[in-house]
Amino acid sequence: MDILGIETSCDETAASVVRRLPDGSGQIMSDVVLSQLDLHSAFGGVVPELAARSHVSTLDRLVNQALEESGVALADIDAVAVTSGPGLIGGLMVGLMTAKAIAMASGKPFIGINHLEGHALTARLTDNVAFPYLLLLVSGGHTQIVLVKGVNNYERWGTTIDDALGEAFDKTAKLLGLGYPGGPAVEQAALEGEPKRFRLPVPMRKDPRLDFSFSGLKTAVRQMAEEQAPLSQQTIADLCLAFQTSVTSSIDDRISMALERFSERFGAESKPALVVAGGVAANKAIRATLETRASKAGFQFIAPPLNLCTDNAVMIAWAGAERLAAGLPTDELDLAPRSRWPLDQTAKAVIGHGKRGAKA
Repeated sequence: MDILGIETSCDETAASVVRRLPDGSGQIMSDVVLSQLDLHSAFGGVVPELAARSHVSTLDRLVNQALEESGVALADIDAVAVTSGPGLIGGLMVGLMTAKAIAMASGKPFIGINHLEGHALTARLTDNVAFPYLLLLVSGGHTQIVLVKGVNNYERWGTTIDDALGEAFDKTAKLLGLGYPGGPAVEQAALEGEPKRFRLPVPMRKDPRLDFSFSGLKTAVRQMAEEQAPLSQQTIADLCLAFQTSVTSSIDDRISMALERFSERFGAESKPALVVAGGVAANKAIRATLETRASKAGFQFIAPPLNLCTDNAVMIAWAGAERLAAGLPTDELDLAPRSRWPLDQTAKAVIGHGKRGAKA
């Protein structure tokens, strides 16, 4: 089956055609992504109104380009899949309205995709991973450990109680006067850092929950930066390395416990998989830490190519194909966008705790 995918949840406008073959493998027929990085960088973050306007002005052209590059005519497409949440509501509306119009005009089935499910299933396209597997989803808006039991069947084991990891990178970069997006800027600066100069706390270390917390770490960086002001380039590099080291140590601690839980539940007769996905999965230090931890625990480590870790329409088209192949129903054309949409809809809200008490 050939699926047209559309992604407009944040600051990338994307369209793709993906083919699912009878044996369950996939083939990327086209992958078109237009980044809005230059549009938002002057503001130090994504401006929702500007993002939506950019989607409006470019999406039709990108869809036509994706169809043309794929060699698949619209008449031969089997379904139209589009991100319907979570994300910025304006951008989601642009993608949804475009996908609905295409589906209605062509008489094709319409599928609203959870953006997080797109990330969760990408490894099945790239590496043919078998269910169940463990997923670490790290992006600008989400930091979660998820048990992927099947298509539309997810069990959240841990999540952040405050900042997502990508958000923490962005805020740290802004604090230190680095550029946007913060993840690549902090990672690049950390390459020149002195490992022993600063030491930051490791959030949630040995906590029996598998949750994350990065807000306090960000505060610790700010306090150290204030003590060292004015900041030299070397001090900025040293602080970036300390921040990244603390982050990777926290992730290593959390994932170590999650891998142990997975093995206790499913055993390790056939080598299971640890999958990392989301934009922050591009960080080389995080990837190296996860690969080492997975190897020690007897897991195979899978990280999709960098272009499929950031937001893209390939994962949306593939998720649509997976849902169709699993016999799940398609959607009606009155489907509404959802700014929030958890993968595991049975999971309870996480309660954090700060100086002023508990928070939802």
